[in-house]
Amino acid sequence: MNVVRRNAYAKLNLTLDITGEEGGYHLLDSLAVTVDLSDRVVLRRRRDGLVTAAMHGMGSESIPFEENNAVRAAERFRDEFHTSGVDITVYKNIPIGAGLGGSSSDAAAVIAGMGAMFSVKQREYLPIAAEIGSDVPFLLDGGLARMRGRGEVLERLPFLPLSFLLLVPGQGVGTAECYREYDRRGETFAPCTEAALSALFSGKKGEFPFENHLFSAACTLLPAVRTAYEEAAAFSPLAASMTGSGSAAFALFETRELAEWAASRYTGKFRAIVAKSVDPGKIQASRSPFRLSEEEGTEEDRT
Repeated sequence: MNVVRRNAYAKLNLTLDITGEEGGYHLLDSLAVTVDLSDRVVLRRRRDGLVTAAMHGMGSESIPFEENNAVRAAERFRDEFHTSGVDITVYKNIPIGAGLGGSSSDAAAVIAGMGAMFSVKQREYLPIAAEIGSDVPFLLDGGLARMRGRGEVLERLPFLPLSFLLLVPGQGVGTAECYREYDRRGETFAPCTEAALSALFSGKKGEFPFENHLFSAACTLLPAVRTAYEEAAAFSPLAASMTGSGSAAFALFETRELAEWAASRYTGKFRAIVAKSVDPGKIQASRSPFRLSEEEGTEEDRT
């Protein structure tokens, strides 16, 4: 096939425990879920070995080519499997620097898309995903999962319908900078992922112990993170926390209607987004009458 189109879904870290360090990397224990906020990634096969990228939206046009995870993923795939190159087009809708995993999800979409394009199975390209970033292996399939180690130890969990209000400050927090600030502070926190996992699947209503060990560090770097969290928590949700290394905060509600109610009454200065959990593997592709046929070498992938 010559063209592959994929949605690259954002993720939320419902919890994020830092459990240690190994080889210069922090080890994590995190519950992560994909939500229905997504970028659109289009891959077009080239005859030569070049990789190009065109970014559109959310300020992504300014991302340096050599720092673009989608490009890094494509070049690594090409080199590993000796394929031709690709032209990458990314239509961004996931805010940058918010801890929502947009860059990693774009990379996952490129790797999986090239897998489909060049008939390479996931078990073969999974090591490449782990090289690109800790979230990338999870984002190849998405859904709900427990991520441990550097993100490569995945425990896929039964999907749960969850509804959120996201509050996204206009500025982002650099992941590497946030981890450095965490180390500088020297604080330790009790783990919460195991308790949060039990609460999610207990069937009992009540508060969920969602915590993020990077929260204090992120607030030091960008005080708006604390404001976003406090404004999200003010709606009395089931839980509120920060995702990733920030800057976005989220609130979990019992129903989507309650999340939409909170969004309608939000009067703060941050971008408010209502999102629901999504399992990309179970989303059926929409068939457009304007779509090229398979004979013309196009795949509209469901994820």
